[in-house]
Amino acid sequence: MAAMDTKTQQTVQVPVAGMHCAACSSRIERVLGAMPGVAEATVNLADASLRLRFDPKDTTLDAIGARVAELGFTLGPPPPSNDTVALAITGMHCAACSSRIERVTRRLPGMVAADVNLAGETGTFTFDPALLSRRALRQAIADLGFGSQTLSASGDRFAARQKEAQAELACMRRQLIPALGFAALLLVLSMGHMLGLPLPHFLHPDISPAAFALTQLALTLPIVWIGRRFYRDGIPALLRGGPNMDSLVAVGTGAALAYSLANLILLLMGNDPAARAMDLYFESAGVLLAMISLGKYLEASAKFKTSGAIAALMRLAPDTATLLRDGREEVVPLDEVEPGDRLLVRPGERLPVDGTVAEGASRVDESMLTGEPLPVAKAVGDAVTGGTQNTTGALVLTATRVGEDTTLSRIVALVRQAQGSKAPIANMADTVSFYFVPTVMAVAVVSGLAWYFLGQAGFPFSLRIFVAVMVIACPCAMGLAVPTSIMVGTGRGARLGILVKSGAALQAAGDVSAVVFDKTGTLTHGKPELTDTAPAPGFDADTLLALAAAAEARSEHPLAAAIVAAAKAQNLPLPAPEHFEAAPGRGVAARVDGRDVLVGTAAYLLEKNIPADADADATEATLAASGKTAIRVAVDGRSAGVLAVADTPRPEAAAVVASLLRQGLDVVMLTGDDERTARAVAGQLGITEVIARVLPERKAEEINRLKAAGRKVAMVGDGINDAPALAAADLGMAMGSGIDVAVESCDVVLMRNDLRGVPAALALSRAVIGNIKQNLFWAFAFNTIGIPVAAGVLHIFGGPTLNPMLAGTAMALSSFTVVTNALRLRFFTPREG
Repeated sequence: MAAMDTKTQQTVQVPVAGMHCAACSSRIERVLGAMPGVAEATVNLADASLRLRFDPKDTTLDAIGARVAELGFTLGPPPPSNDTVALAITGMHCAACSSRIERVTRRLPGMVAADVNLAGETGTFTFDPALLSRRALRQAIADLGFGSQTLSASGDRFAARQKEAQAELACMRRQLIPALGFAALLLVLSMGHMLGLPLPHFLHPDISPAAFALTQLALTLPIVWIGRRFYRDGIPALLRGGPNMDSLVAVGTGAALAYSLANLILLLMGNDPAARAMDLYFESAGVLLAMISLGKYLEASAKFKTSGAIAALMRLAPDTATLLRDGREEVVPLDEVEPGDRLLVRPGERLPVDGTVAEGASRVDESMLTGEPLPVAKAVGDAVTGGTQNTTGALVLTATRVGEDTTLSRIVALVRQAQGSKAPIANMADTVSFYFVPTVMAVAVVSGLAWYFLGQAGFPFSLRIFVAVMVIACPCAMGLAVPTSIMVGTGRGARLGILVKSGAALQAAGDVSAVVFDKTGTLTHGKPELTDTAPAPGFDADTLLALAAAAEARSEHPLAAAIVAAAKAQNLPLPAPEHFEAAPGRGVAARVDGRDVLVGTAAYLLEKNIPADADADATEATLAASGKTAIRVAVDGRSAGVLAVADTPRPEAAAVVASLLRQGLDVVMLTGDDERTARAVAGQLGITEVIARVLPERKAEEINRLKAAGRKVAMVGDGINDAPALAAADLGMAMGSGIDVAVESCDVVLMRNDLRGVPAALALSRAVIGNIKQNLFWAFAFNTIGIPVAAGVLHIFGGPTLNPMLAGTAMALSSFTVVTNALRLRFFTPREG
């Protein structure tokens, strides 16, 4: 089989309808994965979606959809490439008005379809957003003399899915209430007299067996009708050779119904009515269907909550924005904002899009983005992010990123991608689920026949064993164990400013044994700062710093910038130099206030005939030993002192390193700096393993060397210069909000520019993987223990059998238990330190 060309492959994520358990999702994956041209087919049972990667030269989405239909499922449409907007149009009086709007808008560049409804005073327009904007469309309508207002947009597929899920839950609830009511009456009628509950004479099995049996049938039929989907979906799936959970329910309850109906017919024919009345299993079928429906409702309700993180993120973006145009304020729908627009954001409002502050000053709450609870000061020229909240002053911002390009939209897309992904730990569950249902059906048949023929237990007992085995098994719990935990965990991470790209990344983070930090910009602030001032006799610290800063004011060197910044921070006078001369890589010479000032290396001062200074040499050696860069200063021909500049560690770095070491992880510093400087910084932070003098292009080689030694390596960097190393690591973690590069080269993006996000991300991954293992344990343990008990293994040794109604109830609640356990991750909070 020839390899597919990855350059021509397309990737889409589409909804799938009709799946009810892991057997369904596993079957779709296996069948589509074997189709020519399909490189990837990954089903997310919890999200009811299919991620496809295929080569359109070898197959089409229609062909894939047809194959899915043959399996008994329905493939939804892919996200539309065109945009559709519905507008409420005012000012129309006759057909001429509506026709005119249609004719004019249809001629607009990029317009695909325009339909105006005069009676409803609405219009639906489909267009290419690359050629036509919503504002231009509304402006064209306004130029014709009509008003318009956005009604809805079809682009928000997630919101539509949420509404569909809510409607489905409401429908399930409406059907569940009568089903449970009929089941309760059925249970009282069939079992009540055995427990001493009085029954009317006309319903008592000993007095009126026919009425007793017919009433049970009358109570069972509405439940069967309400739960008809189990038969409608399960039996066709069985006939196609791909049985699922619905097939188990349909066959199990169907067998009980068929046997009971046969006994009812014999009873009505007068064949031992009293005995036949006590050999009915209508209550088993009816109560089973009702309890399984209850379990499915609870499961669907819990699954709906797993997408709460995305819903919460999407609610952060306001629906409208205040546009400043021609000196006027105009409230416009958010989807009409374009790059370059000036927008007013009042105190208390959320910023609609990404942009830069054009006017005003305020403090902005960015906790939704970074997890940092304290508002951040913003002034003219500062970048701001859509979805964050303005707290104190009014701001006017210039829009830079709108629509799907905003940081918030990209975070939502990243989280949705992660929630739709799978972790390697899911492979075992998927494989078991694929073979699970036919195996259970075989066990049920063998168990029933064994009790009937070998155990001489009689047909009613054997039937009860058969039904119990059929309904106790639940592949749903296996299929939901992994995706629900990933959905909830990645959603919680997004709220904490930790963006995890995939389920595989979550699992990799849980297996990390070594954390490699880039030094500059990661462990340190990334820019030099003045740390020490050591004046020579006859000079004070302020004079030394002021003269050096004035001399360096015209230099572009980072060390010079650090000296100037320190002087300005102390409000020291910086007179313009009367003369300035730079010696690249060595130092500068300047005349400041009539004094000759030299700033640079010791060798540079010797070149300028400045006598050697033993005290300055000793000071420089001490500073260099602590990882600082010493800068000599001479004034009027003699040594004036030494300044020290260093890229200082982040304040939280030492505590983070200590936390990782306590967890048993190896911590490594990887840097291009010289060995002495790197060792000095590492010593301050408690890092003993240092890899120094490594060029950016060789960092990936060092990561591979650590991996070859058997370590599971996490690399923490800035996502830009460290991209090759981040990609080479088992887990790449990017600091800060550089989401553009990080999405491509990293597995985890830490939106908060704080090293405490590293142990928090690792703790989150361990919590999620631990939750998945709990789910898988209970899913497998439930079936491992439940199926033998239902098959009557305990009864062989004198123990009890499992009533089919209890078996069905346990099966229905198992999936609910798994999803509810996953929902605990919504409250995950990383420990400080």
